Amino acid sequence: MAVVPLNGVWVDANFKEGQLRHMRIGQPVELTADIYGSSVVYHGKVVGFSAGTGAAFALLPAQNATGNWIKVVQRLPVRIELDAQELAKHPLRIGLSMLADVDIRNASGGELGNARNTVYQTKVFDKYGDEADAEIARIIAANAGTAASTAQKAAARGAGKRAAKLM
Repeated sequence: MAVVPLNGVWVDANFKEGQLRHMRIGQPVELTADIYGSSVVYHGKVVGFSAGTGAAFALLPAQNATGNWIKVVQRLPVRIELDAQELAKHPLRIGLSMLADVDIRNASGGELGNARNTVYQTKVFDKYGDEADAEIARIIAANAGTAASTAQKAAARGAGKRAAKLM
């Protein structure tokens, strides 16, 4: 689980394959949100493809069970990074509909690839993993008979790790 700060919100805009030909990383994007209408224009830039591209993640995957091969134009999610100052003035929430207009005149950026990973991490659940490991070791020890010593040793090693983390 990751908690994403709302000043780091991005948009995944689904473009048709043919629309990507001249799209490059760094190109400017103007966006409008249905919630605010055309009176509020957001500015962003293309940062790459979002995760989960391809037919397996398409909104409408091709159905070829009858043997009729129909070319279905794929839509690929392009990640657009938004301006944090504009988000502060007009906040957005997950799931809102937006219209994105990419200015493709400047083709100096690199071709689209995977968007850089946005690293959000939390250690809030780490202690629960240690507690779960200890509980598993206890259950195994109670039910395994001769294997109890191995499970107890594993639990003891886990307890030592917890003590080392506290220091």
